[in-house]
Amino acid sequence: MLDVGDLEQRAPSVSADHSPIARLPRRPSRFVKWLKTVTFYEIAVGMKATLMHLLRYRPITIQYPHEKRALPDNYRGMLALLRYDDGTEKCVGCDLCEAACPSRVISVISAEVPGEPIKRYAKEYYMDMTRCLFCGMCVQACPVDALAMTQEFEWSVYDKRDLFLNKHQLLAIGDRNFPHREKRLELQHPNVAFFNVGFDYHPPKHI
Repeated sequence: MLDVGDLEQRAPSVSADHSPIARLPRRPSRFVKWLKTVTFYEIAVGMKATLMHLLRYRPITIQYPHEKRALPDNYRGMLALLRYDDGTEKCVGCDLCEAACPSRVISVISAEVPGEPIKRYAKEYYMDMTRCLFCGMCVQACPVDALAMTQEFEWSVYDKRDLFLNKHQLLAIGDRNFPHREKRLELQHPNVAFFNVGFDYHPPKHI
């Protein structure tokens, strides 16, 4: 049989500093509240941050549109269609960009190249930029790098129908943002027609 005294000796002692009641914050007295109210303490704390910014003034506002922020190289802005160095369009009308677009922004109508029935091109190309997510999936899906994302973002209009762009408008955006065009490369095999893509292997010419 254990004695009550033995239990009291074995029980852990709780000091006043570690008790839950001692951890509670003390409420300010009525005099302190009255003093803060009379001296406008809260306003002084807010004005302290204002005065610190006033004394250490450094302009952080950009005077747009006279000043513009430098955009990163991987900025995903307005889409554009590209050309080769000889002025021909890169797009081959394969419709892969239309299939890859998650919001169905792109609409492509392809046709055969006159005189070359094996090759195709985009006869009509439309983009509804009011629905574009600027995800870049169409650029990644293009096999001939005919699409690119520019750094243009100033496309605010009064009529959203102005953001329904056709092929000529997209080509103009590409000409404006990519003055240095890629050289056109073709496979020289006389019996096979390929897309205008630069491959590592080029079949020899038949004389």
